[in-house]
Amino acid sequence: MNPSELLTKKDLQDFKTELFEMLKPLLENRNLYQKKWLKTKDVREILDISHNTLQNLRVEGKLRFTKIGGILYYKPEDIDKMLASAEKKSPKRS
Repeated sequence: MNPSELLTKKDLQDFKTELFEMLKPLLENRNLYQKKWLKTKDVREILDISHNTLQNLRVEGKLRFTKIGGILYYKPEDIDKMLASAEKKSPKRS
């Protein structure tokens, strides 16, 4: 083994820090997704889509929602159904 290829404690610490920074948004989205009802902002973050794209999903009837007092709410299971439906329609990749 080449001595220049050895890892130091600092290398491992840096790697750990980078890894946690990369995982942090995923964990935050996971916590959001465990709510019973999601607001528009939550859904946009989870799906990483624009306001207009989310509006199109509603208008086209692809994503169910409930409107209470001017605020739109979505069920996580409806998001799952929409994604599963989209997955069935897309061609499989090998």
